[in-house]
Amino acid sequence: MSLSPRQARFVEEYLIDLNAKQAAVRAGYSEKTAQEQSSRLLSNVKVAAAVAAAQKKLSERTNITQEMVLQRWWQLANVDMNELVEYRRECCRHCWGKGFKYQWTEQEYAKESRLAKNSKRPAPDCSGGFGYLSNRAPNPACPECAGEGLGKIHVKDSRELSGPARMAFAGVKIGKDGLQVLAADREKALENVARHLGMFNDRLDITSGGDKINSGVLVVPGTMSEAEWEKQQQQG
Repeated sequence: MSLSPRQARFVEEYLIDLNAKQAAVRAGYSEKTAQEQSSRLLSNVKVAAAVAAAQKKLSERTNITQEMVLQRWWQLANVDMNELVEYRRECCRHCWGKGFKYQWTEQEYAKESRLAKNSKRPAPDCSGGFGYLSNRAPNPACPECAGEGLGKIHVKDSRELSGPARMAFAGVKIGKDGLQVLAADREKALENVARHLGMFNDRLDITSGGDKINSGVLVVPGTMSEAEWEKQQQQG
């Protein structure tokens, strides 16, 4: 049995972005009842079969399978964000200085000494010594930072990302608050996996027959035509 012209249009529109409600609107259904109509359409055996057949053809043409997409979602859902960006506690300037005094790098001290000389100021104190490394761990005994060090955000080099971390990385954005790392939504990826595996009870039920219905399930009269049902919804 073939689809009605509007059902066929819905299938075409649905395959564009898999947004059932918007597909119903674009197919000519009332925007007021589009959410309910889209659920009704997807529960229709003929419509569901047409969608499945079209998706199968698309999969064959692109050589992309559901298993491949599901695996990608699962990888994104389990990305370790530390592979993209880290919050580190690193030593302060006094942590490893002699006597916990300010520690310099040699180039820093040479530059500051020249500036002091040119402005006829005393040379800066270097009794804390040299060899400061910003990525060294805090000294638990440091009285200046109480062993806590300084908090720093470290963004990984995107050229060195691989696997799920590279898939999740969506670029960077520089705004008034500084650098922002953009990444795939792990919660959304996990939701897609759960939905694919049928863990959410949001499917349409057209055969309840008076039985107990779980929250979020819509019951649609199976003997009413689409036009009759839509008219009833608009009047209600």
